Amino acid sequence: MGDLFTMVTARADYEQGVLIILDQTQLPNREEYLALRTPEEIWEAIYLLKVRGAPAIGVAAAYGISVCMQSVETAEFDGFYREFSRIKEYLASARPTAVNLFMALERMETALLGHRGEEVGLLKRVLREEAEAIRAEDAAACRKIGEHGLSLLNPGMGLLTHCNAGHLAVSEYGTALAPIYLGQERGYGFSVFADETRPLLQGARLTAFELQKAGVDVTLICDNMASSVMKQGRVQAVLVGCDRVAANGDTANKIGTSGVAVLARYYGIPFYVLGPTSTIDMNCSTGDEIWIEERDPAEVTEKWYSRRMAPEGIRVYNPAFDVTSAGLITAIITEKGIAYPPFGDTFREWK
Repeated sequence: MGDLFTMVTARADYEQGVLIILDQTQLPNREEYLALRTPEEIWEAIYLLKVRGAPAIGVAAAYGISVCMQSVETAEFDGFYREFSRIKEYLASARPTAVNLFMALERMETALLGHRGEEVGLLKRVLREEAEAIRAEDAAACRKIGEHGLSLLNPGMGLLTHCNAGHLAVSEYGTALAPIYLGQERGYGFSVFADETRPLLQGARLTAFELQKAGVDVTLICDNMASSVMKQGRVQAVLVGCDRVAANGDTANKIGTSGVAVLARYYGIPFYVLGPTSTIDMNCSTGDEIWIEERDPAEVTEKWYSRRMAPEGIRVYNPAFDVTSAGLITAIITEKGIAYPPFGDTFREWK
């Protein structure tokens, strides 16, 4: 797995004044890194999914705003903070569903305001240190999520996952894939089915890519094949990530996740949601309050085809996420432990 973990989703190069990201839209065919200098370039990278996965978006945003603020030329706090606020609000508009984006930017602002009135050189250093702390804490959280998740699994299990909640979506290891990687290191011998995850194919392009790169026994399936492998008894647990979790446990994740949860319930298969506590939004009481991003119809009609595969003018509904009801979730696994239904009391203890 060494080759996989040398791939870094986002980092800052302050000497060059850039945020460096792995362009995930080029995978699995090409491993290409982009150097981003401006808020506009960073916004576009987040919106176009060049960097994606809720934790990785948060890390990239933290590094990104830190990099942008290093070049701000002003001698006084108020002018520095005005520019910070402008960039913060702009970057926050790139993706509306992933709560980590907003939380990382809010945390950067809190760090800055904790040094109100101090000289600008110190403020720039504070932002650099806070961005690095966000990355380090994400990496540590992923390892703990993996340990808690692995405690629920047995060697030789067949596992199914949807979208990409692995190393490429975070700083290290992943969320939903973290137990798989720890199990791989410890000889658990898991067999993994990766849904391709239409329409953007993060399962095919990213999850299958990184699991194969790590030497995991992985089989790619179309989304509509999940029921078949479950019915055949080849899946003993489902592991998925999360972009936002409401206070009652309703969970927003990549479109198609709720359908997998329904299937798992029908076949009596545990359905586990894995993610850091930063994705739990206690200000959001239920999943009905989660704003679901809708994306370009071309992602459905033509993006992956040499020729258009739908009639011109056809109406397209393309939500990026759906909400899995808390009642379909067996457990929610975070760096702080495992929550079982009803989730609210445990969430309040964690928060």
